[in-house]
Amino acid sequence: MTSAEAKNLLLHHAFSHSDHEHPTSQHGFLGMLRPFDGTLNEANYHAVMAALHVLANDLEHPTLDREIIAALWGICHFARAWGLDPDGMLRRNDLISPSQIQQLDTWVASISYATCCLLDGSGRAEAFADYLPALPSASQLQ
Repeated sequence: MTSAEAKNLLLHHAFSHSDHEHPTSQHGFLGMLRPFDGTLNEANYHAVMAALHVLANDLEHPTLDREIIAALWGICHFARAWGLDPDGMLRRNDLISPSQIQQLDTWVASISYATCCLLDGSGRAEAFADYLPALPSASQLQ
């Protein structure tokens, strides 16, 4: 996956891509939460982490792409607000189970930590140290 493809994928998962009707926008990381159908799609988490891995070099530069940062921030912020906060729409309406809350929290923490490590210069090894699965190929992320 190229950096441009990774950025495009990340924008879809953050629901900040201009093509809101695209299946990845509709059912991506944030799309799966609104409206929530009772299912957390683990492939979305892996797609975000794979895109983040591809963009690691870009995030370690002194000049950053604002859209990439906004997408990562949005994924973490809205997932917390909608799915983890007790007053968020998923918990308030009893749409998400305790095990799904734990899973979503783990994913958001992982994305947030990797982003923080890349931004502060800790490097890829530290950023992805706790991300155990092998990063999927680009064809698996479409």
